[in-house]
Amino acid sequence: MHPGSRRTGNVTEVVPLLGVSSMERSLRYYVDGLGFTMKNKWVVDGSVRWCWLALGGAALMLQELAKQGPHSPAPHGKLGEGVSLWFQCEDAIAIYHEVASRGIEASEPQVGNAMWETSLSDPDGYRIHFGSPTNTAEETKLSEVKG
Repeated sequence: MHPGSRRTGNVTEVVPLLGVSSMERSLRYYVDGLGFTMKNKWVVDGSVRWCWLALGGAALMLQELAKQGPHSPAPHGKLGEGVSLWFQCEDAIAIYHEVASRGIEASEPQVGNAMWETSLSDPDGYRIHFGSPTNTAEETKLSEVKG
């Protein structure tokens, strides 16, 4: 098959790797707060340095960034700046209520682009969004439909 040919089935998923400043804090946020499950991990001196997390059919990896060192140099600029992850789900409103019950701050769900959307910001500033399809009118807020 030449490079211009279209082939399906080879690439099966994309799993973002997020560099984090504190693995302990990030695991509390993603596992305890958002409900992710740790599927794999790399432990050094009793501390998780890298892990693979899953939530339903989605996954992401976290890696604690070293302050110094040739293999894990500290990033330039602010972590999370300009990075948004969009999770498509069956019910973004249910996720909003779930994470809020665990003490995670999330935006009030609102309809945009025919989807209920709620957004959060993780401890390093990565933007996390959950969206689910709806027929509700654009720009409707959850508080406007509960009454």
